[in-house]
Parts: sequence; C-alpha cells; structure tokens
Amino acid sequence: MKVRTLLSVFFVAITFFGCQSKKKIEKPNVILIVTDDQGYGDLACHGNPIIKTPNIDKLHSESVRLTNFHTGTTCTPTRAGLMTGRNSNRNGTWHTIGGCSLLNEKETTVADVFSENGYTTAMLGKWHLGDMYPFRPQDRGFQTAFYNGGGGVGQTPDYWNNDYFDDTYFRNGKPEKVEGFCTDVWFKEAKKFVDANQDKPFLLYLSLNAPHGPYNVPEQYYKMYENADLKPHQKRFYGMISNIDERVGELREYLKEKGLSENTILIFMTDNGTSAGLAYDKKANKTYGYNAGMRGTKGSHYDGGHRVPFFISWPNSIPKEGRDINSLTAHVDLLPTLVDLCGLKHTFQSEMDGQSIKSLILNESTKTDFDKRMLVTDTQRIKWPKKGRNSCVMTTRWRLIDGVELYDINDDPGQKVNVANAYPDVVTEMNAFYDKWWLSTEKDFEFSLMKIGSDHENPIHLTCHDMHSDQNIPWNQNYIRKGNAFNKGEFFTEVVKAGKYKFSISRYPEESNLEMDAEIDGVKATSHTEMIEKGKSLKLKNPMIVVDGKEYKCTFTKDNKAAEVEIELVAGKMNFYGTFTNDKGEQEMAYYFLVERL
Repeated sequence: MKVRTLLSVFFVAITFFGCQSKKKIEKPNVILIVTDDQGYGDLACHGNPIIKTPNIDKLHSESVRLTNFHTGTTCTPTRAGLMTGRNSNRNGTWHTIGGCSLLNEKETTVADVFSENGYTTAMLGKWHLGDMYPFRPQDRGFQTAFYNGGGGVGQTPDYWNNDYFDDTYFRNGKPEKVEGFCTDVWFKEAKKFVDANQDKPFLLYLSLNAPHGPYNVPEQYYKMYENADLKPHQKRFYGMISNIDERVGELREYLKEKGLSENTILIFMTDNGTSAGLAYDKKANKTYGYNAGMRGTKGSHYDGGHRVPFFISWPNSIPKEGRDINSLTAHVDLLPTLVDLCGLKHTFQSEMDGQSIKSLILNESTKTDFDKRMLVTDTQRIKWPKKGRNSCVMTTRWRLIDGVELYDINDDPGQKVNVANAYPDVVTEMNAFYDKWWLSTEKDFEFSLMKIGSDHENPIHLTCHDMHSDQNIPWNQNYIRKGNAFNKGEFFTEVVKAGKYKFSISRYPEESNLEMDAEIDGVKATSHTEMIEKGKSLKLKNPMIVVDGKEYKCTFTKDNKAAEVEIELVAGKMNFYGTFTNDKGEQEMAYYFLVERL
C-alpha cells in the first residue's frame, strides 16, 4: 500500500512538473497583418467619421497601440524593413521597381530567424521584394508562400489579366487559379494554415494587396459608401477597407474557436500613408476624406506619408484594457521585438536600425527611455540613394524635414509651422545624427543580382518591371496593353553555372498565349501608344539580346509569340537586355524574358 502511494505521488509529481515544464517552453504564435496603402486616418477608431471598421476598432480597444509608429513612405521599403530590421537603403530596396525592390540575398529575414527556432512559417498576399530566385518568399525563410506578383495585382510581373477577382496567384512559385475576391482568398488561406499548424508554433505574415489600387471591390462594400460625401474612387477604397475589417473579425473568431487566441501575438499595421483616404477637388476647392490632421499622404516624407496604425494584442501577456504608447517606434523594430517577445535565439550580424521595444509593449520601462531616440525615413525612388533626398529625421517630439524644416509634433501635428530658427541646436543635433547614419548606410549600398542558371529556378522569368532604367518603366499590365515604349534599361544578374542558355523575349507573358501583334479589346497592340490611338498595327522586327555589350540576333518562333537565341555564358556577373525595332526603326525594350540553362 505504501509503495503504491509513493508511486502515485511520484506519478502526480512527474505529471505536474512535466506540465509546468511544457507550459514554460511554449512559444507564442505570431500573426502579422499588413494592409497596403491604408493610412493612419483610414480607421474609425482614429477619428474617421465616415469609414466603418468595427472589428479593427475592437482590436484597437484591446491592444497596445503605438501612436507614433513609422514606416517607409512606400510599399517595398516598408516590407524590407519589416523583414530585416534594417532601413531599405541598406538592403537594396529603396524603390518599388527598376531592380531596386529586390531584397539583397545577404539579408536575414524574420522568417529565417523563426524557422531556425522551430517555427512553421507562411507568407500570404503581397510580397514585393522580388519575383525571381533568390528573392521570392520561399527563398527567404517562408516554408509556405502564396502570393501575387510584383507590387500588386495586375502589375507587370503578376499573372496576366489578374484583376482582384478569380485570379491566379503563385504557390511557392507555381501558378494556381483561385475563386473569389483577393482579400477573401488571403484570409481563407490564413485559416487553412492556422488549422494545419495549430499544434505547433507558427509565424504567419498576412500581407494584403488591398486597399492598393486599382480600387476593385465587391459591390456590396462599395454600396456601404454609395451616398457618402466622397469621390467615387474613395468609396471603393473605403469599401476595400471594410471588407478587410470583416475578414479580420472572422480570423479573430476563428482563433478563439481553435483555442489559439490567448497565446497568439496578433499585429495589425499598414505599410505607408493613405493613397486615397484624402482627395482634393481643385475645381470645387474642396477636400474629401480624412487624414487625422496630418500633412502628406503615401510617398511623402511628412508624417502623413509614414505614420501608420500599429496594434499588438497578446492576451496571455498584454492586458486587454488597451493602452497607447506615444514614444517613437518604427517598422524596423518589429524583428528584434518579436525575437525578444518569443524568446528566440538569434545574434544579429548586420548593423540594425531597429531595436527591441518589448519593454515598452509589456510596460516594463518608462517612455522617457525612448524619447531621445532618433530614426530616419526617406523617399528615394531613384536608381541610387542620394543623401538628403526627401529625408525625415525623427524623435518622439521633433521632425526634421530635408535638414532645414523643423516641426514640434506635440504642438503642431499637422506640420504647419517651421520652428527651425527658434531651435537651432535641435536642428544641428538632428543633422549630425543624419550625417552619421548616412555614413553607416553607404557601406551597405548594393544592387541585388538575379541568379541565372540556378537549380532553384530554371528557367528564370524576368520582366521589364525589374530592369534598371532612367526612363518610365512599364511596371503595370495596363502599360503593356497600351504598348508604352522605353528604349534604355538592363538586368543586373549573376550567371551561377557556365554553359549554353536559351534566351526568349516577348511582347506578352507566356501564359497570355498572345502573339506579338495580338488584338486586345479590339485594338491592335503595338509598341507605341500613339499608334494605338490611331488604330494602326506596328510590326516588331530585328529581335536582339545584348549581353555585356555584345549583340546576339534572335529568331521569331513559328507561332510568333516570342523570339529566341542560344548563347554560351561564363559564370559570373552579367548585364543584359533584349530589344526589337519598330516601323520607324526605333529600338524598344522587350517586356518579358525567359532565360533557361540547357
């Protein structure tokens, strides 16, 4: 009897301490929701009197809110900062097109870190950090990736004719047809991923392409704002946000049903300032919409371009009452913060712009610890970063614009009164920080090289979207349909293996099944917009590939859908482009490229 009792006590003790141990090492799940082109003022909880966002408002009420949180001013720079904790100028992503939206191969991503620590990782939606190896999400630590091409649905690298409804997206690089509206598809996939991984820790990056233009939305959401005092495109924009709001509410309920909500870190944020939340009608001299009193919108280095919502909920560790934090924080803080919150093991090898704000989120430090901190955001959008271009140096209180305009955000959140003359010491100090910061970033400036001939992607698909050029690149399929011409540009690549390669160049993507002079919408597609307007066809001739300055003539395929040539290549760096000539004898760049190691 005594032996049996002792064994029972021993078993209970083992069970108790075993359970305690298991609970102690249990890692939280992480879901990061990022919407596209939705600004700080595009939420009812931020004072917008028109928009309807009850579910996100509820999340806001139960979250820690970073009210002085900043990003890049456009899509790619923000996403690169989120992934790496480093400013976009450091990692090759200072633009959204032109070969400068490819996240450098050397960078370590949040997915790399979480994968190394035993997490299952997934990326759904808009990636915008490269559509070819080694830049795709599945190359950067995401074990599951389902995404649209380019910087949005309907852009040049995206699957042909996608329009937000019943599109074809890429699952780990392979095209897959779906049914439904894009946002609904991404959230449906999110639930599938959660369901399949509910017994192990996961990282889900749910990066929506909405409400980025073109503002296509199911009719029921447009009708929500049909009679609102807004411009027509704003009604669709708001409708897209209300659609997102419903899906956010459904996902939160799903997490509760699965018993996962308590130990899931759920973050909601946006990638830059609003693209359509504010509209000015010059003729009527009237402004429509709401921007929370801020100056600037998407692309601006004033606060309206980069101050965005950030809500973080984690019921296990963050009280549900909700709390505002006004200390300066930014997108680059996310990676080091998640490493700390989740107790991950990782040593950062590169110089970081971000820092962990765990102590702020968990209310373990006073805000004064962060109020003297300085950060930089800027808008480059050119071939090579330029010092001082559209720069904004920030502290919790101050904004220094272009090195000369100073604004006290506490007293002047709309940035209307330049007080630089009244605070020369502040200007000097912030400019000194910027000079030091710029010097530290310059050593990291580097173009990202596409890998030709890799076993990871052979053949490799490229588009003019990612050509380095000083001209207006046809980055959207609408420009391809119109035949917008440009005659200067090239790809910066590295040939991984020496050998024979087949180059194919074309007017339309392979999946379109269109010939060079195909009709689109009853109009002969040409290489000159002016020719389209005249309704005339323009024959493309003299196809050519130019590799490091050497010309190779191509031959049109029998079906007239592409032109091809085989070339012997040596391993190493290689610049190339492909051209046609038109009836005027003018040289024009091809739009689509396929390079295959034979």
